Amino acid sequence: MTMAENTAADQARRNTGIVLTAMRELFGEKDLTALDRYWAEPYVRHRPRMAGGLDTLRAVVPGLDGFVGAPQRTAAQGDLVCTHSVVHGWAPDPVVIVDIFRLDEGRIVEHWDVVQELVPPGETVSGHPTV
Repeated sequence: MTMAENTAADQARRNTGIVLTAMRELFGEKDLTALDRYWAEPYVRHRPRMAGGLDTLRAVVPGLDGFVGAPQRTAAQGDLVCTHSVVHGWAPDPVVIVDIFRLDEGRIVEHWDVVQELVPPGETVSGHPTV
């Protein structure tokens, strides 16, 4: 492995650790101070019906009763980290969420997500799980 590849792999590992810790502390533990440690403004959010900025997260997180997110897999490249999770408490029924985070200097500054219902493998047309 070249030094550049090693550096890129190290960055991907560091960023993945930051994202998983940030998600656990903010959403799992409802620790709003995690926003100060792991996120930075301007926080750009690409969800069509949710405003960007950290104040939106400060307002939404306390109301997520029963929220449990369980990342099933992660992928990282450069400044991007992707998580594929089963989430309870975001919607009335469990959902699968793919989150893509962009980090800048070790802080989350941008976010995209895709949400779909969790469907058991036996109920999908393909027979494959949604996670």
